[in-house]
Amino acid sequence: MLTNLIYTSKRCPICTEEEIDKILEVCQSNNPTKDITGVLLYSNDMFLQYLEGDRKELFHLYDDIKKDIRHSDAVMVGCKPIDERTFPVWGMAKKNIGKDGFRSISGGRNMDKQQFDGILADLENGQLVSTIRKFFK
Repeated sequence: MLTNLIYTSKRCPICTEEEIDKILEVCQSNNPTKDITGVLLYSNDMFLQYLEGDRKELFHLYDDIKKDIRHSDAVMVGCKPIDERTFPVWGMAKKNIGKDGFRSISGGRNMDKQQFDGILADLENGQLVSTIRKFFK
């Protein structure tokens, strides 16, 4: 069943821009064989990743993602069946959106104080995917 999975996490100081490039390379190599697509949004201290694919494959991938030492405190904020892909041609794309970008996703809330409260609200209101798309126009 085609599904999306969205999680957030805290970026660790050891995760440099070079490390993010390595993450992207591995995703672009491995994800197409598993028919997984998606995007990675990040700032100096946060990650938000949106993934699409078969539900079972996504959960296997998420289990691996949670073990990665380049981030911590991974929290799945959404997982639901979808009719079609939002990012059908990207094994993975990345975008550094800075703190202001995360504030726009979270409705202006301070992301450090109440981690991703606004993301949950946007997800419930069906706004999260459309907000993520804006960063890739």
